[in-house]
Amino acid sequence: MKNKLNIFITGVMLFLSGCQTPDDLIPSTAKNGINSISAYFTDADGNILDENNGKFTATVTEGNYDIVIPVSYYYPASSDNQVTQDMLTKMRISANLDDNVNMSPSLLYLDLSSGKTHTFTVVDQMKRVHEYTIRGEIVKSKACAIEEFNLPGFSISGIINETTKTISLVSAEDLSSQLAEFKLSPHATISPDPSTTTLNYNEDRTFTVTAHDGTTEATYTVKKSMPDKIASGIRPGSARILFAKKLIADLGAPANNHGGIAATQDYVVISTRDNQNIVINAKTGALLSPLNVSVTGGGLNNMYSTADDAGHILICNLAQNAGTFKVWKLNSLQGTPELFIDWAANTTFAMGRKFSVQGNIDGDAIITAPLHNGTGAQFARWRVAGGVLQSQIPDIVTVGGLTWTTNVDVVSTSATDVNADYFVARYSDHIAGENGNVYSMLNWVNGNNNTVRKSLVNVNSNFVSNAVAYTVFNKIPYALVNYLNGFTWGQADMIYLVNAASLDSFTADYNSWGGPWGAGGAVEWACELHRYGAINGAGIANGNSTGDVAFVQSADGFFLYVYFMFTNGYIVCVQFDCLDM
Repeated sequence: MKNKLNIFITGVMLFLSGCQTPDDLIPSTAKNGINSISAYFTDADGNILDENNGKFTATVTEGNYDIVIPVSYYYPASSDNQVTQDMLTKMRISANLDDNVNMSPSLLYLDLSSGKTHTFTVVDQMKRVHEYTIRGEIVKSKACAIEEFNLPGFSISGIINETTKTISLVSAEDLSSQLAEFKLSPHATISPDPSTTTLNYNEDRTFTVTAHDGTTEATYTVKKSMPDKIASGIRPGSARILFAKKLIADLGAPANNHGGIAATQDYVVISTRDNQNIVINAKTGALLSPLNVSVTGGGLNNMYSTADDAGHILICNLAQNAGTFKVWKLNSLQGTPELFIDWAANTTFAMGRKFSVQGNIDGDAIITAPLHNGTGAQFARWRVAGGVLQSQIPDIVTVGGLTWTTNVDVVSTSATDVNADYFVARYSDHIAGENGNVYSMLNWVNGNNNTVRKSLVNVNSNFVSNAVAYTVFNKIPYALVNYLNGFTWGQADMIYLVNAASLDSFTADYNSWGGPWGAGGAVEWACELHRYGAINGAGIANGNSTGDVAFVQSADGFFLYVYFMFTNGYIVCVQFDCLDM
C-alpha cells in the first residue's frame, strides 16, 4: 500500500509541474546532515574485529560540532579485559548521513587514541558548510539495568518492566528470608546486594543499581504478585522441571539400595538402607546434610521412607517371614526417629517395601502397607485420630480380583474414612487370573466392598509399576503412578499424572501418549522419562525395577510439586500450578 501511495503522489507532482524547470530538491526543514559516527576495533589486516560487540557510536546533536566517540572501558563490555590506547590507533569508521549530504575527507580509519583529533567538513542539504572534529574517549558504562532477577529457593523468575522499573514475583509462597540471584548491566552494582542479604519479598523491596561510571543510577522495585487461581485443576502447560539429579553421581546414593523418597515442602529425604539418609533441597535438588537414622539400626531397618501432608518423615523396616513391622517418625531433620508402629505380624508374609500415609499423623491419617505373600492381594491399614494411633494391630484388607508380588503400593484417598476409595499400583508377573501376560498398572478400588472400580492401562508383564501417590489440588483429585523396566534396559521409564475426578476422567493409553509433556487419552500429564532411568543415570540396570513417586503442595495451594525417582537413575522435581495468567 505504501508503494502505491508513493507512486500516486509522484504522479500528481509531475502533473502539476508540467514542463517547468525543476528546482533543487530541498526539504522544508533541514537536519544536521550528519546523524552519527561509529567506530569499530580492527584486526592486524584492518578488518572489523567484531561488528556486533565492538561497535561504538556517537550520536550528533544540533549545534554540537565536537563529536566524541565513547569507547567501552572493557572489551567485550561484559568482560574484565580493559581497553588500552593501543587498541584505538586504527579504528574503522562509518558515518550515518542524511540524503544529499557530503563529508570530506572520506572516512575509513582513524587513530582515536588519547590526544588525537580529526577535522572534517560537512555540506548539509541546505548547502551549508560545517566543520566537525572527531575524537575518541575511553569511558565507563552508564548502563544500570537489572536484566534478570530470580529467587532460586522457589525457582521464581521475576518479570521485569523496564519502563516502570518494577519486577514482579508471581508467587503465593511465603517469600520471607530469601536470597536472590540477578544479572545486571556489565560492571554495574546493586544495593542492597540481594545475593548476600536475605530479604523479605512478601513486602515491596527497592534496589538501587549504579552504573560502572559511578554516577548513573536506576531504582527498581521488586513486588510480590498474588495471582488468582483458575477455576479448577492444573493450568495447562504449566509443567516445568525444577531439577533432575543423578542419584549416584550427583547425590552419592548407594547403587541399587535407594527405593523410597519422603518429600516435604522444604526438603526431600531419600532412603539408603544405611545409617544415614540423603537429604536434598525440595526446590533446587541441592545436597543438604544427611539425616541420621542410626537409631533404626540401619540396613533393612531403613528400608523405605515417606512423608505425611504436614512434612513428618516416616521410615519403615523390611519385615520378612514372621518378622515385626516397624515404622519410625521424625518431626524435623534435627530430630531423632521415634518408634511409632511396632507390630509383630507373626505371619509368613513380608511387608515394608512400600507404605503410604494420607493425612497428618499429628492429626488424622490413614497408613497403608501392602503384604507380600506371593498370591492374592492384601494390605495392612492403621488409623490415626487426633494425633493418636488407634491400634498397633492393623486391619487386614483383601482386594478382590487383583494379585501382586513384591512390587505394589496402596494409598487411601482419605485421612479419616477407612471405607474411602484407594488406589493400587502393582505388578502381577503372569499370575493366574490376570489377562495373559498383561496386567493393569493402576487400579481404583471401591473402599466399601474392596473391588476394582476401574483399572488404568494394561501393560506387558516385562514392565513394572510399584509406586502411587494421591492428592487433591485446586479441587481436582489426582493420582500419580510410575511405570518402568529395570530388569535389563532401565530405558522405558514413565510417569503418569491422572485426573481422578471421575471414572470417565480416569483413563490413559500408554501406547498413545502425546510426547514429553503430552497426554494419551484423558491422562492429565504423561512423561516418557527414559532419559532419567537407570541406564542414563549411572549405566547400571535397575535390577529390582524400583522407584518412587510423591506429591507436595505449596502451603497456599498455588503450586503442585511432583517428585519421582528411578533407582540407579535420577530424582526429578516437576512443578505445576493453577495460576490464572
